[in-house]
Amino acid sequence: MTGGSFGKVGVVGLGTMGAGIAEVLARGGLAVVGIEVGPEALERGRGHLESSTGRAVKRGRLTEEARREILGRVALSTEFADLGDCDLVIEAVPERLDLKRRVFAELDRVCRDDAVLATNTSSLSVTEIAAATARPAQVVGVHFFNPAPVMKLVEVIRTVLTDPAAVTRVAELVSGLGKTPVTIGDRAGFVANRLLFGYLNQATSMLENGHATRDDIDTAMTEGAGLPMGPFTLMDLIGLDTCLEVLEAVHAESRDRRHAPSPLLRELVTAGLLGRKTGRGFFDHGAAPAPGGEPSEATPPVVGVAGTDPSALAVAAACARAGGRVRVTADGESGVRALLDGADALARVETGDPASFADCDLIVADASAPLAALGEAAGPDAVLAVASATGPVVEHATATGRPGDTVGLHLPEPGGTLVEIATTVLTAPGAADRAAALVAALGLTAVRCRDRAGFIVDALRFPYLNDAAAMLAAGYADADSIDAAMTLGCGYPAGPIADLDRLGLDRAVTVLRALYAETREAALAPSPLLEEHVRAGRRTLR
Repeated sequence: MTGGSFGKVGVVGLGTMGAGIAEVLARGGLAVVGIEVGPEALERGRGHLESSTGRAVKRGRLTEEARREILGRVALSTEFADLGDCDLVIEAVPERLDLKRRVFAELDRVCRDDAVLATNTSSLSVTEIAAATARPAQVVGVHFFNPAPVMKLVEVIRTVLTDPAAVTRVAELVSGLGKTPVTIGDRAGFVANRLLFGYLNQATSMLENGHATRDDIDTAMTEGAGLPMGPFTLMDLIGLDTCLEVLEAVHAESRDRRHAPSPLLRELVTAGLLGRKTGRGFFDHGAAPAPGGEPSEATPPVVGVAGTDPSALAVAAACARAGGRVRVTADGESGVRALLDGADALARVETGDPASFADCDLIVADASAPLAALGEAAGPDAVLAVASATGPVVEHATATGRPGDTVGLHLPEPGGTLVEIATTVLTAPGAADRAAALVAALGLTAVRCRDRAGFIVDALRFPYLNDAAAMLAAGYADADSIDAAMTLGCGYPAGPIADLDRLGLDRAVTVLRALYAETREAALAPSPLLEEHVRAGRRTLR
């Protein structure tokens, strides 16, 4: 049997998540008892089950006969006593400790002494929930992700009192259902939510302090970091009230300012603007979608590149591919040519010194280039871009002698299509507009932000990766479990440990040091594990 040592499983709470868990269990061939507080809620739960399995039939993922069999395995009731012969009961009621403790006290009363009781909490203490029973050794956390029938990850949480045999039985059940169990200790937020919500909260603070717009932050993280959703789209999907609850639970344990809910998030929740479920959150979900931007048909600009910064070289290569002319200083020529294939693009690249950049529309230089000479040689309408995402751009802007025409420029992925443009307090109105238009003419996507360390992508990405490194160092979970939590639980294209290995530990430490120097936030200081590996000359954490 798929359920291993469990033959009959109860589910208390048949909201979207509880009904999804019941469906997963029934798909696995188990007899399921679904419990709700009253007839009306029970009918809503039945509707969730019927709608979800009906969609699966329409999409060709279930036959009608299989759907009938699944629904036939689920008995619905409003009586807790009907759970009396269940081997396992999973609680999936709203995320309130008082409510969960009342449910567990009742389960302790009606369930067999050998039954395992599990909570689907996403952030609350399993230990505190278990304390409502006389059988804490038989209580585990079993955190499914929404939508439960689709998402592969299940976090299995043990407390210091949990019988290891109960944890093993639940993990075997999860595996038998075709899911991937990650077994961890009882820490608020567990793996996925602890890492995810620190990042989401930081994005909210970034919006609140005017560092970048909502849309630019979302675009930066999807196109520049490869995430399936931007942070604000994701929070509206999750529900802002749920986001607030998770952050409060994690912050109550960690006391880390990174988890202290942003005042903007709290304000939206207080106003009842909870995201998609209320029609409005960070986005107005009833509004017509904004018209998409038309592909640029502007003539590709003439781009000058001074130095060897990867972002500068990537912009030069994009210009050559788009049909524009590129003038590059001798030290960067081989780097640009190495990024190009095809004689046509290569023919558009020529070598020159700063004095030859007079006809360039966009001049991209790294911080070590002769900025004063470039500023003097540039034409009156040229935009100067300093390729730096760690040091303050404004310091380099003043060195050009033309700070009003100077912006910061960074490609978080040198082979990608996203360009971050940072304005300083000295950047003239319109200079960022000209820079964005020039970038668009190269077929690249521009987002804008203020002159702050890390710009957008690195400022959000590396603290999240740092949190994962700290979690690994603490021994809370191993590298594979941490990566699985984020890929299978959050749909990320790669886990954070794999991302650190890909991006480079030295780069992570450099960015984090810059963020810490700017903010003095302890959570942004590089994890000792990262510092240790870099000092040892190691390139990966595995």
